[in-house]
Amino acid sequence: MGTFRDSLDLRALRFAVGFPLLLALGFVVSALMIRRDLPDPVAVMWNADGGSSFAPFGAYVAGAGSLIAVVGWLVFLQAVPLARPVAMRRIMMGLGLMMSLFVTSVAAAGLVGQSGLPDARLSHVDATVLALGSGAALSLGVVMAFAFKPDEHWTAEDDLALEAERILREDPALAGDSLRLWVHARSSVFVMIVVAGLFPAVLIAVAVPWLGGLVALAALLGAGFLFARVRADRGGLEVFAGGVLKVLTVPAVDIAGAAAADVKAADFGGWGWRHHDDATAMLVSSGPAVVVRKLNGRRVALSAGDPATADELAGILNRAAARAHGPGLA
Repeated sequence: MGTFRDSLDLRALRFAVGFPLLLALGFVVSALMIRRDLPDPVAVMWNADGGSSFAPFGAYVAGAGSLIAVVGWLVFLQAVPLARPVAMRRIMMGLGLMMSLFVTSVAAAGLVGQSGLPDARLSHVDATVLALGSGAALSLGVVMAFAFKPDEHWTAEDDLALEAERILREDPALAGDSLRLWVHARSSVFVMIVVAGLFPAVLIAVAVPWLGGLVALAALLGAGFLFARVRADRGGLEVFAGGVLKVLTVPAVDIAGAAAADVKAADFGGWGWRHHDDATAMLVSSGPAVVVRKLNGRRVALSAGDPATADELAGILNRAAARAHGPGLA
């Protein structure tokens, strides 16, 4: 029993049960206050000419009150289980309020439309009450969805956060072992691309627009591969060409070692993303880089901007590999 209670948002449960009940009670009390002004029997269905189906006043009020309570309970209770996503629980709480108020508005509009008439066959649903009630139901439902604060529930994401905090407490230096950087080719390279690619594309576009556009697109794509976003942390290494397209992923557990080096792009097949012999590279220029040795014997090379950054990046990857392999294998 305790386990079942722990799976429910008790504050939401109390509101889900109590609000529709109080709303239904309020409708019944209001209906009794205008009872003397209503015909007997009252209309429960209408057509273009007026009331078409009829029932005793007591049956109308009892049925409408029961419908208000049941509809509210059915929708509100969807927001009570803690296992459901927070966003869903908020939506269902707002929807429950909206549906409860809407049903109440419809029932009230039916009665108000008959007030003061001798015969229910002459009545129509009061459009003003229906419109005002429906508008209030919609707006209050939206407010409830945003204002409702569900009880917190421990999730898988919380387990991951707790594990990350535990690891951080055991190894405080871990927080600093993270590096994000952008690397790019020299400005002279981009000037060369403009001169050799975009300028001819403009001339070609005068005669053949689609071909000129194609040449310009190829030049821009080539320039994009001379930008790279590098992310290194305890999980390993990730490199994104143009800052968007992931071209290199090296998990920490696959790293045998990393070292800063001054490399020539030609030794790895040239600039950009390359596969050359036993190496995969993302080099935006020759110069400072990090060469990663993998456990399977392959190498990964990436530009690092300057020698100091290359040393820092290599150190982070070596420490990440040591943690991943464990004390016995580091």
